[in-house]
Amino acid sequence: MTVDGGVDEGTSIRTPCWAVRIRRADGEITGTGILLSPDRVLTCAHVAKDRHARYTAEFVGAASGGEVPSVAAGVDEDAYVPGRWDADGDPSGDVALLRLDQPRPDHETTRLHRVAASHREVQTYGFPVGHNGGIWFGATVLGACGRDGQVQLRPLTGGEVASPGCSGSGVMDVRTGKVIGMLLSSVRDEHGNGFSFMSPAETIVRHLPQLADRVEGREAVDDRLRSTLEDAAQTFDRKFAQRLARWLRDDGSRVKISVVHEDDKVRDATLRRAITLADRELRTAASVDRVSGDPPDTVPSAGDHDLAVDATGRSSAEVGERILKRMGVWQHPAEPVVERIRDAGDVLTLVVVGVDEAEDPPDLLELLKTLYAAGNRLLLVFRHNGVLCRRARRELVDEPEPRPDGDAVAQLRHVTESLAQALSRRRARVLAKESDAVSGYLVRAYLTLAAIRAGNAAAPWDRPRLEHARYEHRATELAGRLTGILGTLDRLSDLLDELNGRMRAYQVLHATAARGTEDDADLDAVRLRAQTLLRARPCDVRAAEAAVAEYIGAVERAIARGRQGGAPAS
Repeated sequence: MTVDGGVDEGTSIRTPCWAVRIRRADGEITGTGILLSPDRVLTCAHVAKDRHARYTAEFVGAASGGEVPSVAAGVDEDAYVPGRWDADGDPSGDVALLRLDQPRPDHETTRLHRVAASHREVQTYGFPVGHNGGIWFGATVLGACGRDGQVQLRPLTGGEVASPGCSGSGVMDVRTGKVIGMLLSSVRDEHGNGFSFMSPAETIVRHLPQLADRVEGREAVDDRLRSTLEDAAQTFDRKFAQRLARWLRDDGSRVKISVVHEDDKVRDATLRRAITLADRELRTAASVDRVSGDPPDTVPSAGDHDLAVDATGRSSAEVGERILKRMGVWQHPAEPVVERIRDAGDVLTLVVVGVDEAEDPPDLLELLKTLYAAGNRLLLVFRHNGVLCRRARRELVDEPEPRPDGDAVAQLRHVTESLAQALSRRRARVLAKESDAVSGYLVRAYLTLAAIRAGNAAAPWDRPRLEHARYEHRATELAGRLTGILGTLDRLSDLLDELNGRMRAYQVLHATAARGTEDDADLDAVRLRAQTLLRARPCDVRAAEAAVAEYIGAVERAIARGRQGGAPAS
């Protein structure tokens, strides 16, 4: 089948081989899929809503010689979870597998990756109407929505709301290049606001456990913190469960400290229950059914925490590495864990159990203070109400160090004022594909500045009440990216000046040494094209550079031919 549109050979981001275009028998594109194994394609149940129909899976990223490989496929009846609305009115499910009649090469497949999804910048690749060859959409992960563990995405720009044909797209983390979930659907509300939703890897594998071998990364909950069959039969501490659920849902406090003695079986089981129910992967249908009759205020939502780690017997470095891997930060392992966490910029909701039973509890507390300073939310569980617990309360709850937002404000003012003006001037003069991202970055800068000045809610892509560390990181990131774009535009502007200089010099040669040759008319046409490109605003400098090079070559060839033929020099 011939390619009908797609990503240019010259683009910086190629069509991923794992992105599958799915057609119905009538040829209509019904959605997108993810090639997870040579014979299995993950997609949304509503993309393959006719479970008994035949579909065609097309591998646009594997196109060769203008031909797109296509394979017939059918729904795997044992791996089909239709979308539905639960008792709370929240969406759930909507995942399915297609089985290919013929396998694809293993190198075209990808895997899902477990990673803390909140606040990450992501991209999806889908096949909406008018873009049959596929197109990238950018978004920022906002956070969990509903009890199923689905996640809301905010498009980077209003025009990037995924439309029909994109359902089933792989959601790729920009920083790591890993596929961390699948796009489910997009909606627009009555005010015209666009929203998209995804299922993270953990939610997908909960619905389709047969995909466990295609998911990489450690689970978000350590084994010793998971509910057991014995816990299920245990009466739980309702008041403690209420407090845990309220904090996990974000009651506005950054740190919660609890004491759970090892011999307090009821309280210990209640803690494991909350941790398990707040995890996307562990909150199975059985666990949901089991708590369905429990007081709603004791039941957290799936995805209310990002990681639950048991610190018992572990060093602070080991705990830190566990957190960094959940953040998706693996680079520079030689650097101290504290520095890597400080530089990571991710903001998670973390549960750390057994703080006072770690290998070096005071050292672990210092790591936890670094996590707090970086904007993370912390549920810290101690086994004894001892000196370290009281110190943690004093330093993290009662008297946290004040952190003014002055540095972030100053940097954001620089971004939105002088840097924005400089970018505006450069963008008016020269054209660059990097310029497309400027508006989105500036909008984020304005929103972050407004959030700081308001002093309450954080910017839309962040959790509420994040303080200085998070704002400062965002300000530094935006300033860095926009400064990089400005540097690119400056280099293009300098090249434009250089091209104008070359053009003037060769126009003199044209007038004095090549004028009157038989090439004169052709030279004028080439000169006019180069001048037109150079004078355009904004100028496509690369196109102008090619046109100037063509003119220079033409002038030099005309002069050489004139000398060989004895043509007059004037």
